[in-house]
Amino acid sequence: MHKIVGVFSLVCTFVLLLAGGAHSADDKAVFFNGKDLEGWEGLTKEYWSVKDGAIVGSSHPDGLKFNTFLCSKQKYKDFELKFQIKLKDNKGNSGVQIRSKLDNKDKFTVSGPQCDIGDVYWGSLYGENFGGMMQAAPKDVVTKAMKKGEFNEYYIKCVGKKVTIKLNGETTVDAEFPKMPEEGIIAWQLHSGGAMEATFKDIQFKDLTGK
Repeated sequence: MHKIVGVFSLVCTFVLLLAGGAHSADDKAVFFNGKDLEGWEGLTKEYWSVKDGAIVGSSHPDGLKFNTFLCSKQKYKDFELKFQIKLKDNKGNSGVQIRSKLDNKDKFTVSGPQCDIGDVYWGSLYGENFGGMMQAAPKDVVTKAMKKGEFNEYYIKCVGKKVTIKLNGETTVDAEFPKMPEEGIIAWQLHSGGAMEATFKDIQFKDLTGK
């Protein structure tokens, strides 16, 4: 009986991980449950939603006058994050903040390192209200790796001061950054400018803190 119960428990745990994403190291919260925006905050009535298990940021036809973010309520230190990203009609600019800080709860603006997405910045590490470009991705690598108008796979690893970014398996950033904060929120960006839509799907997260 004990063996059966044990196997059943393992199966249930695996199913929960598939349905709701990886748990944090301290098991306090699911990173993204694939159903709603529990654990996240932002201008959700205006710009953010969950569709078919993906996080979707969509601006109005007249566009946005400021960058806004969907922010994790929890702070993170060391982690791995993988997801698929698509910009509708290959328009606009987005990104993922790591170890960042929420500055304004009215507009949900943030400051900190950003793994950039879109325009000429694919695969770069940019300092959003944090000093500007931290490391630009090599243009030849991005040109080789990027799939225009399709879903692109992003891999982000942050351990200590080191950040690794991969675009469709090609490394675009792999270096240590003295200015990296010790911890902070993770946030998805919807950029100012014309109307755009960013879809983040197949989100996988692993907390590496303390490992």
